Amino acid sequence: MAIIKQFDKRTGITYVYDSKSYYDKEKKCSRAKRTLIGKIDPDTGEMIPTDGRNKGAKTKPASSPDIDKDKRIQELEDENRQLKLQINALKKELERINS
Repeated sequence: MAIIKQFDKRTGITYVYDSKSYYDKEKKCSRAKRTLIGKIDPDTGEMIPTDGRNKGAKTKPASSPDIDKDKRIQELEDENRQLKLQINALKKELERINS
């Protein structure tokens, strides 16, 4: 994978792509698949991420990343607890069937 910058002369915008190389067996040569990941802001020189469909950048909700992480950790711990209970119930059922 490589990051490619390409300047469009018509619009004056520099686009940023993620390029992935692969070998084309039919044409017997290497090819590249590019995915648009953003464009360069002419004033600041920073990359502005886009969703690749001319709809602008996807925005995240205005919540703290730490709160989202803590919430996700709690959800995973709850799911883990539920799965352990299911495993124990299945083990008991298996023991009952075998005896």
